Parts: sequence; C-alpha cells; structure tokens
Amino acid sequence: MPYGSRLAAMMTRRVGRECVYTPSARLALYLALRRWCRPGGRVLMSPVNDDVILFVVLAAGLRPVQAPVSRWDGNIDPDAVPDSTWREIDAVLTTNLYGLPDRVVELRRRCDALGIPLIEDAAHAIGTHVDGQPIGTFGTAAAFSLSKHVAATAGGFLAVEDARTRRELERLRDDLLTPRRLRADLTVTLRPLARSAVRSLHLVRPVWRTMQRLGLMERDDFRMALHTSRLTASARRAPSLAAYEPWVRVDLHGFRARHGALVRGQLELRMALLDGDLARRRDGVSRLAGTTWASPALRERTAHDGPPALFRVPLLVHDRDTLVDRLVDRGVVTGYIYDPPLDDYAGAEFVEPSPDPSAARWFAGHVLPADPLLARGIAAALTRERVTPAHPPLTPRAGETDAAPTPPAPLGQ
Repeated sequence: MPYGSRLAAMMTRRVGRECVYTPSARLALYLALRRWCRPGGRVLMSPVNDDVILFVVLAAGLRPVQAPVSRWDGNIDPDAVPDSTWREIDAVLTTNLYGLPDRVVELRRRCDALGIPLIEDAAHAIGTHVDGQPIGTFGTAAAFSLSKHVAATAGGFLAVEDARTRRELERLRDDLLTPRRLRADLTVTLRPLARSAVRSLHLVRPVWRTMQRLGLMERDDFRMALHTSRLTASARRAPSLAAYEPWVRVDLHGFRARHGALVRGQLELRMALLDGDLARRRDGVSRLAGTTWASPALRERTAHDGPPALFRVPLLVHDRDTLVDRLVDRGVVTGYIYDPPLDDYAGAEFVEPSPDPSAARWFAGHVLPADPLLARGIAAALTRERVTPAHPPLTPRAGETDAAPTPPAPLGQ
C-alpha cells in the first residue's frame, strides 16, 4: 500500500478528490509547483502570506509575482491585477487567508482562459466552501494542512483531479521524503499534548516569555530573517528543495520526514475529530463576527452563509503590534501575522512587487488573527484593553501612513 494511504482515503472522502498524503502542506505545495510549473515560470500570489510559502515557490525555481489584494481579507483581487500581468504569468496560487476564500470562481475562469494552472493553498481552509463546493476542488491541485486543525502538529495532503496524477505525485513525494526517526515521531506525537497542558494549566504567559528570553524561537519578529546573500546563492541551485531547506523548514523541521505508524495513527484519530473541531470554530466565529473589530468581509460572509469554520478570525485593530505583546500577559499568543507583505520583506531581487501595495500594507499592519476556539477570552481581553477598531482610508492619499508606509529594507540585510 502507498505510504499514508489510509489518511489519504479519509481526506478523499471529505473533499471528493484523489489525495496524496504528505508530512506537511508545504511539501504538498512544492509537489504541485514542480508538477505543473516549469522552472523560471511566474506565479501570481498574495503578498499577505507566510514567508515559508515564498521560499517554497523559490525552491521550485519560480518567480513570485505579488498581486494587489482586497483590503478586507488579504486575498488576491483579480480585478486589480493589470492585464499585462495576466498575460505574463504561468500559474496562480491562492491563499484562502485564515479560511476566508479567495475569489476562486473568477480565478478559475481566468486561468482556464489563459491555459494555466490554478493551485489552491487550502492550508487554512479545511471546511471552507464557496457556493456549496469545498475549497480545494476549484483548482488543478490543492494543498491542505492538518497542523492547522484538530491540534495536530504535522500532516498534509495534495488533492488532485485523477488517480493517474495521484500515483505520479506519490512517486515524486517518495523521492523527497527523508527517513523516519523514532525520536522525531515521539516529538510530533507528544507536542499536541504538551501544548494542551500548557494552556489548561494557564502557563501560556510564563512559557512564552521564557522562550523569548532564552532565544528558543526561530523568528525574532513576524518574519524570519531573510539572509540575503545565502538566498541569492541558493537561487543558483533552483529548483532544489534541499537548497532552500534552511528557510522552508522553519517552525516545522520535519516537514518532509517520513512519519511512522505512531504519528499516522494519531493523525487518523485526530482526523476523526475534525467535524467537531469545525463546529466549535463556527461557534467562535459567530461570536467574533459580531464584534466591532471583525473584518467586513467576515461579517458579509457570515450574514450570507452563516459563520464559516475559520482557522483564524481576521480582526482589524489599531496599534496591533503593541496589542500582540499585551495579549501574551493575558495568556493569548497571536500567531499567523504576515507583516510586512512579501514584496516589502523580500525586495525586487526575489519577488516581483505588487503594482499597488497599499491594501496589502494596510491589511497586514492591522489584522489580528484570532483563534475562534478562544473567542470568548479574546473578546473579553480586547474589551478590557479598550482596543479601537481600524478602518482603512476611503481614498488613500500620498503621505498617509495607513495607505503607503515607507517600505522597510529586506530583513536580514
């Protein structure tokens, strides 16, 4: 039997497409980019995205093209992408940021007209639907992540359209997997239990502060250090996952390690709990969508279709960075902040900048991704902190800080 076939079958039943099991979504995404994009190709993507995804695209030997985004959800705004850009790209990569869907119907229509693949990054979007159709079934392929749901810390899938392609990708995956190690399997299995214990014992603040003081975290800020000279050297070896591994592995060192039966068995148990997890997320989203800080995109979707099962709820607040630090003292650690946008972070050497970066800069600088499973506590903390909701300028003007801040130098220079 192919590696991870039982987990793949569980995901196939959920999304209705052939699925390949992978140790992580980032490996699944790399498989898709290598399968459908030729080295040197140009991939349209949102600049409000995990820096790890940027490095996956670079590892595949591709040029990331940063798209204008919606000011309300950070996803690609197809209507704002210039016609000249559409004519020059070779693929589109969605984000479905925090579980709010990209405009996948429009993106699929444009990709079909251009004869290029639409690749869905559905890591945040298990349980997200558009017009009754699950995210992950609109594109040529879709990468999913288990580490974002059901308290798992590993596991991913690549959903594709047919069994022949699945078998081809299984062979490519097997060539990229590194050998299983018992110690690593034990770490993956025990880490969710440790996290649960920290939270239930109200130790989030002391544990987090201790890790900060001891320098135990791989990121000193929202973005990892770029290490420009090393990154430039790695580009000469692309496409190569090994050349970019120092960046792609950040926060998940076992992203391509073969999982043993212990890890796969635990993930099967956790997948069986996924529907309950999604139901609890909808309850939390319903609570946060009614607050003054909720993104209008979330309010509109909730009013139209009911509360979605988001991975994180995008709240828009003033003085976000200070608030993030203050929330730690209330036992809430905020992750998944993608600021600055990728074109400001990496610079024109590594990405093609967006023709209109103002919306991405505003959204990335004001969004507070709130865990819907902690909705009650987060709402209470924001109320006690007297947090002011943020609203973008209706008409950005030259010199407005919210509309167009001076881009920082790439990190690591």
